[in-house]
Amino acid sequence: MTATTGHTVRAPVPRAAAPSARARGTARRRRLGAAGVLMAPFFLLLVTVFLIPVGTAAYLSFYSDDQPGLGFGPERTVFVGLRSYAAVLTDPTFLGGLGTVALYCLIYIPLMVVGALLLALLLDSGVVRLRGFAQLGLFLPHAVPGIIAALIWLYLYTPGISPVVDLFARADVTIDFLGVHTVLPSIVNIALWSNLGYNMVVFYAALQAVPREVIEAAVVDGAGPVRTALRVKTPLVRASIVMVAMFTLIWALQLFTEPMLLSQSSPMINSRFSPSMYIYDAAFTRTNYSLAAAASVVLLLCTIALSYGVTRFTSRDSTAEEAR
Repeated sequence: MTATTGHTVRAPVPRAAAPSARARGTARRRRLGAAGVLMAPFFLLLVTVFLIPVGTAAYLSFYSDDQPGLGFGPERTVFVGLRSYAAVLTDPTFLGGLGTVALYCLIYIPLMVVGALLLALLLDSGVVRLRGFAQLGLFLPHAVPGIIAALIWLYLYTPGISPVVDLFARADVTIDFLGVHTVLPSIVNIALWSNLGYNMVVFYAALQAVPREVIEAAVVDGAGPVRTALRVKTPLVRASIVMVAMFTLIWALQLFTEPMLLSQSSPMINSRFSPSMYIYDAAFTRTNYSLAAAASVVLLLCTIALSYGVTRFTSRDSTAEEAR
């Protein structure tokens, strides 16, 4: 007789779930690591060129150098609290500079945004021939450094050496481009000449992304070129318009190069013509770094507040249009 021994056979336990979870965790860590590597340069630049300077300015605004003993004692740094901010906000020259920049923004920003958009619409419509050369010609002034552009226009504005002023004089027309009522429009003209082509390229690139079938449908419905441009193309590049308006606002609030150079030939521009010139004068002429830092922080807060207001206003309008 042969004895048979029974064995209990157990089914193998599936272990696919554990490796799958580990694989998902590994893939997630790799994605986070890749994202961290790609974002590291941005955060490095943000900390280096923005957060550290802002923190330094905020720190300097609360301290000031003081010499006790009627100015004969050793210089020491003392905490002054909000004294520098009070001095800035009660200084009529700083407030006047803010008013000048506000008027400059009211003139410059609409002309810049509308002018660049109209040029982009003309190029996109095909009315302009030799489109590539037209784009290059409009963009070339932006390639000229701001200091060089201001010097070129200073030459064209200065009586006695300017061919433009001489041409008007031959026609018995006297124009003082650096007078009390014309100096601000002259600065606006320099800024427009330098930056109009750049913003035109931004708008033109956005218009190239507009679906052609949308434009063709508008034409089939009977829309003419002007109506197509204003009612079809312009709403579709709204995001680009908001972006250009915001960046133009930020740069306009930092007005410095043009009035600084024109001040050499015009008594209408003083050393505190704009907030940026006020900061430069406080830091490098009066060596009052606490005052300059406080003015810088005030200008930064104004820029942030206005940028936030533009963002909220435009987002509210877009939400209202979507609700319709």
